[in-house]
Amino acid sequence: MRFAIGDTDFLLDGEPHRVLSGAIHYFRVHPDLWQDRIRKAKLMGLNTIETYVAWNAHAPQPGTFSFEGGLDLGRFLDLVSEEGMHAIVRPGPYICAEWSNGGLPYWLFADGTVGVRRNEPGFLAAVRDYLEQLAPVLVPRQVDQGGPIVLVQVENEYGAYGSDASYLRALEQMHRDIGLTVPFTSVDQPMGTMLEDGSLPSLHKTGSFGSRSTERLERLRQAQPTGPLMCSEFWDGWFDSWGEHHHTTPASASASDLDDLLAAGGSVNIYMFHGGTNFGFTNGANDKGVYRPIATSYDYDAPLDEAGRPTAKFHAFRSVIERYAPVPPLPASMQPGGSGVLAASGASDTSSASAASVAGLEARPAPAADVAVRLDRVASLRSLLPALTEWSAHDEPPTFDALGAASGFVLYRTEVDLPDGGVLTVGTEVRDRAVVSVDGVVVGVLEREHHDRAIALPPVTGTLELLVEDQGRVDYGPRIGEPKGLIGVVAVDGVPLARWSASPLALDPIAPAAVDQLEALPSTDGDVLAGPVVAAGTFDLASTEDRYLSLDGFRKGVAWVNGFCLGRYWSRGPQRTLAVPGPVLRAGRNEVVVFELHASASRTVCMLLEPDLGHTEA
Repeated sequence: MRFAIGDTDFLLDGEPHRVLSGAIHYFRVHPDLWQDRIRKAKLMGLNTIETYVAWNAHAPQPGTFSFEGGLDLGRFLDLVSEEGMHAIVRPGPYICAEWSNGGLPYWLFADGTVGVRRNEPGFLAAVRDYLEQLAPVLVPRQVDQGGPIVLVQVENEYGAYGSDASYLRALEQMHRDIGLTVPFTSVDQPMGTMLEDGSLPSLHKTGSFGSRSTERLERLRQAQPTGPLMCSEFWDGWFDSWGEHHHTTPASASASDLDDLLAAGGSVNIYMFHGGTNFGFTNGANDKGVYRPIATSYDYDAPLDEAGRPTAKFHAFRSVIERYAPVPPLPASMQPGGSGVLAASGASDTSSASAASVAGLEARPAPAADVAVRLDRVASLRSLLPALTEWSAHDEPPTFDALGAASGFVLYRTEVDLPDGGVLTVGTEVRDRAVVSVDGVVVGVLEREHHDRAIALPPVTGTLELLVEDQGRVDYGPRIGEPKGLIGVVAVDGVPLARWSASPLALDPIAPAAVDQLEALPSTDGDVLAGPVVAAGTFDLASTEDRYLSLDGFRKGVAWVNGFCLGRYWSRGPQRTLAVPGPVLRAGRNEVVVFELHASASRTVCMLLEPDLGHTEA
């Protein structure tokens, strides 16, 4: 089979072909649920699945590269093929995606000599190694070799960042050198000169937009007089940042814009078809003068919600698509008002879909009720530090990057003698949030978002600690690749502090020794938790449906279920619950662990069947 770019259309074995694609990021969805999400895309009328490749997820440390478990890109693409669908792959190397560091590994920039998204030898050498790792997965899965891949995108919205044609030419050649033969694309917003700046004549230009389709396509045609028109990021919703409102777009308006796009003969990739979740510490951030970390949920107000259920947008888009292409019949579970849950044939016994018929279209049985979980085993963070830390000594506070910490938390500690107190200052910036303590007593918080760099300390002769959280590496703009931690000289009343100890906290996954210590603790009474504190509790389930963890009354922290890091929670919203994939759960006994930074008014969390959609507004 051959896929090519014609004068007016994409060509599949020489015949005109319209790409109807939807974005699903394999790294934001539990692997036992991939098949379910892909199949639902087909049922909406799509014929293609698009995914980014997150370089930093596959290579979290120098010299490592993994395609295991939730990073098995080959298996994901094979499932796309099994559904009779095509695939678009966007390996970047930069992807944005509201993902930590835009997908670029933190360690690449640790020594400050490697360029970012430009024609610089160190950066290009690392990219070459990365693409060579991808070659055995991507090359044999191209459509002309019997696989699903029909298009590969080079870079990502580069016209919004730079205009270095030599950089793009080097990237294009690297993609060819590893054996990729399918057509290559670029994507940029049809605004200003972005389309021209971010592409090459040898790359097929596509647009990214979510409204005014006719106008955007006209600008795309101006930049590219021949070839098929394509919006390869049709924004049907938007992402959420902590402290801002929950973003939604009316299904009718998005469907109307999609209709305009298809009526003009365009191809499309719906971004997102299913958003998924920023599990662990994978969320990115934006900084356009004010730092804004991305929320854990990546629901995106997409046709398929965070739990994989069809929304009004699913049905509205399907109604539009069926005017232009055949769509499969919907099973009863996918009809408006149905459960929206399909069985996943071939899923493991631990999958939340395994309770349903492997015929592939029946709904799961009715789930059990919501379950309240009391966190009856409690330990202060300080008591768990021996299990969570490996201290190292430094003359000044090292960055996360120097410590080999991609994300999460680093604890900085030094001894001080301040009989009259003083003013603690961080010379350049706190990246991104520091809980400041003296002798184990919290005295305040420094927040990058508020441009905090100073805090008054009480009289103390003892231990000064700063628990610093990386709330998400910037994924867009000139601050990509910046180090995390305490940046600049840390001083009291202008006198630099020296002789620091520092350690990342082993939280993703949480250190087994810490879990063992929690399990050995006796149950305790009381309601309020005073942080920083770690608390655990158990609960029983009869079945393993997808659920949501409600932490009503808790302020800020991280949560795990059965050792799986669900991600961050924060009472400032907008999200109020954390998604718990069914495959993470077990029939029988399960465990919740919560790391609360500040305090909670309750020791009870709840495993809900439905999300709490009363989004907290900023």
